[in-house]
Amino acid sequence: MSGTFVGMPAFPEAAREAVHDATLRGNLRHATHTIRAKRARAVGELSDWARLREAGRRIKDHTLRHLDRYLVQLEESVTAAGGTVHWAADAAEANRIVTALVKATGESEVVKVKSMTTQEIGLNEALEAAGIRAYETDLAELIVQLGKDRPSHILVPAIHRNRGEIRDVFVREMGAWGRPAPEGLTDTPAELAEAARLHLREKFLRAKVGVCGANFMVAETGTLVVVESEGNGRMCLTLPETLIAVAGIEKVVPSWRDLEVFLQTLPRSSTAERMNPYTSTWTGTADGDGPRDFHLVLLDNGRTDALADRVGRQALRCIRCSACLNVCPVYERAGGHAYGSVYPGPIGAVLSPQLRGTASEIDASLPYASSLCGACYEVCPVAIDIPEVLVHLRERVAQGGPAVREGNRVVLRPARGHAAERAAMRAAGWAFARPRALRAGQRLASRTRRLHPRTLPGPGRAWSGARDLPAVPEEPFRDWWQRTRGGKDGDR
Repeated sequence: MSGTFVGMPAFPEAAREAVHDATLRGNLRHATHTIRAKRARAVGELSDWARLREAGRRIKDHTLRHLDRYLVQLEESVTAAGGTVHWAADAAEANRIVTALVKATGESEVVKVKSMTTQEIGLNEALEAAGIRAYETDLAELIVQLGKDRPSHILVPAIHRNRGEIRDVFVREMGAWGRPAPEGLTDTPAELAEAARLHLREKFLRAKVGVCGANFMVAETGTLVVVESEGNGRMCLTLPETLIAVAGIEKVVPSWRDLEVFLQTLPRSSTAERMNPYTSTWTGTADGDGPRDFHLVLLDNGRTDALADRVGRQALRCIRCSACLNVCPVYERAGGHAYGSVYPGPIGAVLSPQLRGTASEIDASLPYASSLCGACYEVCPVAIDIPEVLVHLRERVAQGGPAVREGNRVVLRPARGHAAERAAMRAAGWAFARPRALRAGQRLASRTRRLHPRTLPGPGRAWSGARDLPAVPEEPFRDWWQRTRGGKDGDR
């Protein structure tokens, strides 16, 4: 990935500040609870939801196991349909490719469909540095762009804003980007939507280049799919003369039959709708219909590294529905900005450290941004076991820092700030491997229980500052068993 949000601290520090923002917490609580309830009703309508979820998991896992084959097939299909495929190893290469493609058209502005992938690589900033202005056309993304803000939710990037704040942003900023906000604009949803429509319409009709992502890419036909709710995506995909799509390599699916599963599970899990209002599919180019030139940039940017991790690779199943964010108690209180990534919430806590590594303070902190309650796994439409991946990544952070090459070996540097945790785990491992020592320790802990502190000293104070240590029982379980059952456990 292109890096963390500029100036963002590690998650604990950012979250500590966010939870003291009463307006933010109110906005998040109202929005996530509303979406959560609607999703539950939409999913409850399907008697075969569990089977669809399992089908989605299997399709994704199969595709990831054979990703090399399906990506080659996708390239061949797109090329045969009149498109051009480009391969980008990282964000910098992807930005160079897209910038060069736009410059080749002679244009200095583009319209964009909402895209997490282009946010991941910092495409807007790269285009701006090259003198090209990118206009976001999704309503929430427009709010974020005009407000010089950062997205805080996968589905609703401006979820941290209320209507009054959005109205103020429109009045203050729209004029600098094009058509100004209407006189006397209020904060009613209909007026805000109309102001955005009028502002964007002139850009749709003028732009010669469109940029988009892809929700799915069908290998057998070279078809790309974008689902959305407003119609702005349809305008960006059909009106410009040149269309440039940037998509992660994990977005490929083998066939149209596989796509059928996700077009049922994605809308219900994201917008709580039976189907998306706009599902746009296109295959290459066609004479007299849509863009004359189509380019597909396939992005790696850490995905191959994630694919090599047998536990962590399941995060690549993600279809960006955001259901995990809406049920997460941590996200609800801290908001998306605290994660320091375009991928917030539980999925961001497992995806970002894999794409970017855990060398930075913020990426090393993300696997700990969870209570491990498991609600995220329960709602995931492709059954990503996010708690399992979080624990796996915590182990990686605790065991070592960034991977470095020493001669012919790749080793992990010692992780900073986790010495006490590693020492505690080594001590626990030693004790559990020696039953007599474990039993003696348990008896000593029981007999001295009245002397135990209620909080941990030193580095452990941060953990126990908000919770009491569990009380030690009056006697160990083995002693209780021997006393009540009269048996001898033989120190097993």
